[in-house]
Amino acid sequence: MKSVSYVYGKPKELHVLDYGLFKVHANGRVIGICGFLIRTTAGENILVDTGFPRKYAYDIATSSTEDRLGEFGEVLELTEENLPEAQLAHAGVKMDDIDLLIMTHTHIDHVGGIADFSGRPILMSVAERKLDRPLYWGTIQPLEWPDREYLLIEEDTQIGPGFRILHVPGHAPGQLAIEIDLPEAGTVLITGDAISRPAEIEEGFGGSWDVAQAQKSGARLMKRATEQDAFVIYGHSPEQWPSLRKSPEAYT
Repeated sequence: MKSVSYVYGKPKELHVLDYGLFKVHANGRVIGICGFLIRTTAGENILVDTGFPRKYAYDIATSSTEDRLGEFGEVLELTEENLPEAQLAHAGVKMDDIDLLIMTHTHIDHVGGIADFSGRPILMSVAERKLDRPLYWGTIQPLEWPDREYLLIEEDTQIGPGFRILHVPGHAPGQLAIEIDLPEAGTVLITGDAISRPAEIEEGFGGSWDVAQAQKSGARLMKRATEQDAFVIYGHSPEQWPSLRKSPEAYT
């Protein structure tokens, strides 16, 4: 595994951030939209994903029409309380306190606030950053890449002590997963959308950007989880979402 020092302290807290609820039309599945705040022993604050664009907190109907999101699903719950600023505040963290933004990939429910952290470096995959614009949704790609320092990953990389970024393409060209070692909880594997829910493994990852790669990445992640006895947090699991500790509670 490659090693680069982007983070200096060890992970000490993992906060699950509640970015709202979404209903998938095809199967009626209601899924939580999540982000994560990782705090380190060096006082660093790392934000993973940013949820839907801010406009959805003020007018879901108009925003969905603009993005043709109704072709896929429906935003059920998303207010100012579900934006990164309010979610970070639960942990006593301000937007300006974020030291590093990690984008697992650039679909609409993850990339909405990518430009809201002025001056902060963005860690993401090489494959995703090579795209003309963030993926967003379908053929709709309204966002530009913000002018930031980009820390680009194209293989599994340890970015700090007990902090690993895993390169797991399939759901998206540059899908990333995150693996951290916490003092009490032990190893936690955040699969992101590489595995949205456990049933996706048996279902074969249909609808992925690259199904074969998604299957390979999913199998590799579950193998790692077993070998390291990791607590797995899935990308959008309806069964798991209600039981996850939400900020201000944290995994330590």
